[in-house]
Formats: sequence, C-alpha cells, structure tokens
Amino acid sequence: MLRRIASLKYLVASFLFAALFFIQSLTLTWTLRFAFQALILNVAIMLGIYAFRGFDNSTTYSLNSCVVSYISGTVLGVLFALIPIIFFTPRLPRLTFGVTALVAALVFPFLSCMLMRYSIKHLPPRRYLVIGKEEELGPILEEVKKASMGKIEIYSYMNPTAAALTQAITFEETKPFDAILIGDPKLAERVDEILCEGKSKGTDVEYLPRIVEETLQRIPEILLIKFRGYYDVIFSDVYLSRRMRVFDLLLSSILILICSPFLILAVIYILARDGKPVFFKQERAGYLGKTYKLLKLRTMDDIRNENGLTESVTTESGKILRKFRLNEIPQLINVIKGEMSLVGCRPDQPWQHYRFQRLFNFYSSRLNYLPGITGHAQVMYKYVNTDEEVKKRLEYDLYYIKNRCVKLYLITIMRTFETVLLGRGK
Repeated sequence: MLRRIASLKYLVASFLFAALFFIQSLTLTWTLRFAFQALILNVAIMLGIYAFRGFDNSTTYSLNSCVVSYISGTVLGVLFALIPIIFFTPRLPRLTFGVTALVAALVFPFLSCMLMRYSIKHLPPRRYLVIGKEEELGPILEEVKKASMGKIEIYSYMNPTAAALTQAITFEETKPFDAILIGDPKLAERVDEILCEGKSKGTDVEYLPRIVEETLQRIPEILLIKFRGYYDVIFSDVYLSRRMRVFDLLLSSILILICSPFLILAVIYILARDGKPVFFKQERAGYLGKTYKLLKLRTMDDIRNENGLTESVTTESGKILRKFRLNEIPQLINVIKGEMSLVGCRPDQPWQHYRFQRLFNFYSSRLNYLPGITGHAQVMYKYVNTDEEVKKRLEYDLYYIKNRCVKLYLITIMRTFETVLLGRGK
C-alpha cells in the first residue's frame, strides 16, 4: 500500500515535470541551448518543491500547506537554476522564466492536490489482522493509519491460540483482512507453524517494524521493546560509508565557497554587536565516542543569574544568526577534517551523551556514525529541551542510522533548506 501511494506521487511529479516543458513550448522556439536551460530550471523547481515537502502525505491533504510548499519550492528552485543559466548565451527569455514560475507556484498546488486526492481516494485500504495486544500497539498503529491517509486499517487484534488463528486464516474468498501483521514476535512464536502454513497457502504475513518505519520515518520505543533482538543485530553494525564521505568533502567544499560572504558578514556583525571572541570551540562526543572540538560562531554567552547560577543566554547577534543557522557554517571545517558529516545525529556534549545513554535504550547507537551538521531528526522534528523530546528525537536518529544511504542523505540536505529558510527550530 505504501509503495502504491509512493508510485502515485512519482506519477504526479512526472506529469507536472512534463507539463513545465509543455508550458515553456508555448513561449519559445526550442533550440538545444534552450532545452538544456529549461531542463536545469525544471529540475531545480521540482527539487525545490520536494525540499519543501510538496509531495508529503500531510501536505497533499492540506491545500494551504500545498500552496506554501509549491511557492517556496519554486522560488528556491528558480534562484538555484539562475546560477548556471546566467552563463548561457542566449539565455531563456524572461517571459519563459516568469510563466514557468507562475504555473509551478500558483497552478501546480491545486493540480497536485486534486490528482493526489482523487487517486488516493480510489485506492482500496489494506486491512491487517494484528498479532499483538491493542493496549500496547493501538496508539502507534493509529499514527500509522493517519499517516497513510486511512489506507492502512486494522481489522482486529489477536492474542492467538493455534485454533483461533487457524480459523481466522481459513476464510475463503470472504476473508475480511488482507494480511497478518506480527506486532509481537513472542505471541507469534506460539503459532509459528500455523503462520508458515498460512504463507504456503497465500496468506500475506508482514512485520510491524517495516510498516511503522516506512510510514512514520522513525523507530518508536515500542518497536525497540517488542523487536529487541532484531534491532540489537541492526545496531551492532558500525561502519563509515566511503560514498557519503566523498559527498561530504565535495558538498562541504562547495558550501564553504557559497557561504563565505555570509560568514564574513556574520563575523563583522558579531564584532560590531558583541565584540570578541567571534568563534568558540566546544567538546562533543563523536564517532564511537571519540571526542572532538566543535567549531561555531559565538551566539551564546554564559552569565550568572540573580540566584548566582550560571546559565547560557543568546547574544544580540545570535538572535539573527541562530534563526538562519549561520552560526553553524564553521562546522564545515569539522566535516572536511572527518570529525563530522553533513548529515547525521546532532552531536551531544560528552556529559549529555553519558546521561541519555543511561536513560534510553539504543542511545549509544547514535555514535555508530559520524555526527552531522543537519540530520533526519533536525528536519523531521525540532530542537529538543526535555528528556521526553530527546527520546522522540532518538526515534528519528535511529531511523536514519538504520536506513542511511545516499538517497536519504541527499533528501535530508534538500529538506534542510526548508528548515533554514522557514526558521524552524532553534
């Protein structure tokens, strides 16, 4: 079901992509140079819309969110496309740029919403017979149902005996569910023979981690408890990807060049508003627990409050710099040195890591990979302050560690533009 919804999104995106070329053909006569420039522009716009979550399920079902995503993504895409296109002669006509941007920003949101809603509405839901207790699995499966736009439904929960499960899977054509979902492997062990027999006769058997991870893009605590053995094996894997390291070096070098003017302005602003020092270093827990010095622009100062206790407060310059993440730019040096990745888990101070490691299962798995300037948790969740929020952030971190690949790495970088430009988090 989830793959069918994803396929619909790709079809809609492909249709919109082709529509841009059709609209452009109304405003110009095609040449090889114009075709190449149009390709750059259209790809940049579609990536911009994707970066601003224009194809997310929640966005599709909210027209206001869809409009915001498409307008923001189009503006970002056009700005990025201008960088290479400006070197072409002749360049795409201004009329073509204007019409393309207007259609993508103002027409596509309505078209995309209409197509996705109509298509998903006519998809039949997938119904599951869940092996597990409703009081334990009900809340997380309700989240899954909402995130799938109602296309994943629960027929019933079962703490099965062999006789009860045999009766449930011996329905003929009138079987009231599409698959069995194993939500508690200990309960499933008692009826393993019946499940194997059901599989041989065509009954689909699926596992809770796959559905929850694909739908919510995090690993909730209930999964870590119920499938402890599975995740113990998964998170025992420790390695550094050479491909991602190449991407880190390439992209961080490019970003340093692009961000240099902003860094110079930020340094001048800090000196003018708050004085020296401009930079600060702080010890953080890195790969496999090895500590390193994190480099940032100074946006916080330690002061004594009226009770005589030391607390950190945002400086005057920090109110602006932190909002747009400009204080993070020097961390690109940490990336080039191999102490960090562009994408990973937010690095803790050593004392924070040791504390959270005692509080939460699998917290130490965050150090199985390089910490990141941005990350899946940062773009999908928020800045955390409480222990409960740290536990929720961990769910997103574990999802990234388990599923890390070049695709997810690049998706996270694209979504970071939305996080920065809209000023989400702290």
